[in-house]
Amino acid sequence: MDDHLKANIERTVERAPQWLRNDLGGKDGNARRSAEETLAAMIANALHEGAGEKPRA
Repeated sequence: MDDHLKANIERTVERAPQWLRNDLGGKDGNARRSAEETLAAMIANALHEGAGEKPRA
């Protein structure tokens, strides 16, 4: 993994909202699965679009 890719993923995880962080560590299996899917989608989008870079016009 190159430094640019790693930085994109790190910025994405840093931007994760508190509810997502809470659900990832929670005991409710459904909420945790939903949070995992949400985080995975955020990371996939960051890899595709470029997290933290200049927004599209």
